[in-house]
Amino acid sequence: MSSSKSAVALLIGTAVLLGSPWLLAAELQPGWAYGANLRLTGQATADQDLGTQSGGDFKGAGLSLRPWISQRQGDWSTFVQGEAFAATDVLETGSNEADNTVTSTDPRQKDANFLALQEFWVDYGGLSAYPGESLRAGRQKVRSVDGLWWDTSIEALRWNFDTTLLNAHVGIAERFSDYRSDLDELAPEDKDRLHLLADISTQWQPGHWAGLKLHHSDDSGSLPAVGSSVDQLSKTMTGNLTWLGAELNGDFYNYRSALPVSYWGSATWLAGATDNLRASTSSGTRIATGEQRQDVHAWAVDLGLRWNIDDHWRLGSSYSRTSGGSDSAQFVQTGLQSNRSNFTGTNSGINRFGEAYKGELNNLQAASVFAGLVLGNDYDASLVYDRFWRVDAQQSSASGLQVSLVDGEKDLGQELDLVLTRYFNQGQLPAQLGWLNTSSALLRLRAGLFLPGNAFASDTDSRMHRASIDFAWRY
Repeated sequence: MSSSKSAVALLIGTAVLLGSPWLLAAELQPGWAYGANLRLTGQATADQDLGTQSGGDFKGAGLSLRPWISQRQGDWSTFVQGEAFAATDVLETGSNEADNTVTSTDPRQKDANFLALQEFWVDYGGLSAYPGESLRAGRQKVRSVDGLWWDTSIEALRWNFDTTLLNAHVGIAERFSDYRSDLDELAPEDKDRLHLLADISTQWQPGHWAGLKLHHSDDSGSLPAVGSSVDQLSKTMTGNLTWLGAELNGDFYNYRSALPVSYWGSATWLAGATDNLRASTSSGTRIATGEQRQDVHAWAVDLGLRWNIDDHWRLGSSYSRTSGGSDSAQFVQTGLQSNRSNFTGTNSGINRFGEAYKGELNNLQAASVFAGLVLGNDYDASLVYDRFWRVDAQQSSASGLQVSLVDGEKDLGQELDLVLTRYFNQGQLPAQLGWLNTSSALLRLRAGLFLPGNAFASDTDSRMHRASIDFAWRY
């Protein structure tokens, strides 16, 4: 399998080189564009371990500068975006801009300051006469509108077909690096993991879509040998998994929708086989004792309904549930998801399973009610209430918390999220900010308060919160 993955890397690299417009002309041609995205951020998190460990709190401020350059020449286009990040402490990065996310729970050693390459790709749009059809190679954004399948930048070779009535994408992807100066190795789950992904959807009535999604991951990495020590950077699972999903979408993720009622319904089936690491603890050190083969057959459903009351107000609810029971019935997501989307009917992306809790579709049942307010091009606000349970009270449930659960209790807790955004665009700028007239800017507050349920031990803290404020300027 390693030889096939090397071939994939070579194929992607060759396509980038052969497709580069710089090889087609000896001097620069018209069609260049450049700019920069600036983001000032402040973050505060309290008790992500619910008081069970030291170091569960962090706060700080950071500055991100992302210069970019692109060129269009005939059917070819090229795009490169870098980043320079400086902060007072190690912060979550990407969590507010829906790109690669390195969270506070990532076990790798990170620096407060770093340089990075976010995207670099070449796109060829001359395969057919259809507008919106192209072949793209390089590190690129791969995203589904719900954020539950894909929402990340990754090295890929991907065919894209986006038209008014039909959207389709087929690609092969693998992460070879995070392209950050402070990270020398990949996260364990990304090492030697190949992804095949495809989706197709058709608009059968204005604003109403039906579609299918397919994702296959082939993790051919090696688990720690028997007798070797196991740490947070050790791989704990390998194998092959395949996700197949069917969905109906009535502009649920389109904040510009003119439909009086927007809806979303999806069902996903997961099948495959994994090899899971077995380990024991001796003298405070975890030691690998072998591995266990596990067939997987699991499912998940995700539903949403939103009433677009008028030009300003939205009101809705959502419900998600996975299968539960034995290990073979435990649903996991693709590993490329963010779970962030515009589901409240505003232009603000929000985590579907709590800005503070940051749950995943893994042994989870989640229900929410939400309200959205849009005031022209200047303001929007979202208020979301979430309720979380485990499907199987004996199994774990993945989230952004660093604390174990109590067997026999299903109640994970509840959360209240508030997201407020002030936009500065389309000329709607205060006089004192006239220097931003040629740009698009926003000021956004995200705040989440999580109240743990009975699934957490009685001696854990009764609340935790995450909050961030961002000023983003896109030039």
